[in-house]
Amino acid sequence: MTKFTEEDIILRKVEHSFNKGVVKYRLIEDDDRILVGLSGGKDSLALLELLAIRSKIIKPRFSVVAVHIVMTNIPYKSDMQYLKDFCEQHGVEFVEYRTSFDASSDSRKSPCFLCSWNRRKALFTVAKEYGCNKIALGHHRDDIIQTMLMNITFQGVFSTMPPMLKMRKFDMTIIRPMCLVNESDLIDMARVRDYRKQVKNCPYEHQSNRSQMKRILAELEKLNPEARYSLWNSMSNVQEELLPGKI
Repeated sequence: MTKFTEEDIILRKVEHSFNKGVVKYRLIEDDDRILVGLSGGKDSLALLELLAIRSKIIKPRFSVVAVHIVMTNIPYKSDMQYLKDFCEQHGVEFVEYRTSFDASSDSRKSPCFLCSWNRRKALFTVAKEYGCNKIALGHHRDDIIQTMLMNITFQGVFSTMPPMLKMRKFDMTIIRPMCLVNESDLIDMARVRDYRKQVKNCPYEHQSNRSQMKRILAELEKLNPEARYSLWNSMSNVQEELLPGKI
């Protein structure tokens, strides 16, 4: 009888959720060329590895390119050689792209927003340059739920980050293949795969509401251990007749 290791069990669990999301939302098609934003964190490393594994199956046939964006005015130290070796190990082309932003250019926007916006802009630039038609981001199920809670709380809208978003203006499609993967499983995967942590020293990190929303989600799970799944299911179970509607 085959005896599976802890690593086998964890990887199979993550792959199952990953593949389920890819198939359910039809995220990958034949001849796709997918750009992965490789920050060096556990989520982006897992995303690259999972896409590399899936790219080796017969159908659909697609290729993967990884880009690490260096924001030169942010003291985020990445082990570039580790990232290059990681990509080479998985047969993925690696690109380093350097850019920056001026935090004083728009006082109405937070530096965190400006940094994120400029990183996203760089992703589109590299995607076009390398002939990619899709950009894969490493957001997992918890990220999507937290974003929904943030949008409700701070923007007054019921929305979040969809598994697929076609950007018609830029002729590019954003996909989130880990949309059904729980962060706890990615933490386990990073441990058993021995992902190397990058040094993060962002001076604007304290201005983000995401870490607080993460704690709120944890509190909700104390009230109901199934809260994460209830919140996820609520996004496809909107009972409009029981809502106030437009005023």
